[in-house]
Amino acid sequence: MTNALGPLRWYAGLAVVFFGLIPATMVTLLVIGGDTPGQVGFLLIGGIPLVLAAVVMVVRGLLGAAEPEVAARRLNLAMALTAGADVLLLGGNALIRMAGS
Repeated sequence: MTNALGPLRWYAGLAVVFFGLIPATMVTLLVIGGDTPGQVGFLLIGGIPLVLAAVVMVVRGLLGAAEPEVAARRLNLAMALTAGADVLLLGGNALIRMAGS
């Protein structure tokens, strides 16, 4: 039987970095620089805690889980939180920009 937890650890870690931390940083820099409507800043109130929770779940899934099922559940939750943060930050940014033009 193959161990599916190894690739899941890699994919969850990469997903949180590339689809969570980097987009949250980019939207934050857009808001700070004034290159986006001011309402986009309100999306950060919900998006940044989701990304931080995803980071915590990845760390707990990588380091703290003794059983593979618990680790897999935490890593899957981290990827779901990252997807939610992406939809909120990037989708909300796009919708606000479309409504403003």
